[in-house]
Amino acid sequence: MSRQPRRHFTAEFKEQAAARLSEPGASQTSVARELGVRPSQLKGWRLELAAAGSAEASWRQQAEAAELAELRRENRRLREEVEVMRKGEP
Repeated sequence: MSRQPRRHFTAEFKEQAAARLSEPGASQTSVARELGVRPSQLKGWRLELAAAGSAEASWRQQAEAAELAELRRENRRLREEVEVMRKGEP
């Protein structure tokens, strides 16, 4: 008895397969059967995509927070410069 070669799926295929789970009346088992994969594979793909999305959102939030902190520092510095210039005027 020989083993079947391991199949590889593209990221696009996995995304489309996971998206089909959100269709009305679609169950994990029925979608997996239609695509010829195991339901556990489909569940894993869905969880990976959710984790990737939340990781990306977290990274984006950290980047925005860092940018906001930098802009606040710059704003404070510019206000101080304007105040110094105002005091120097007669």
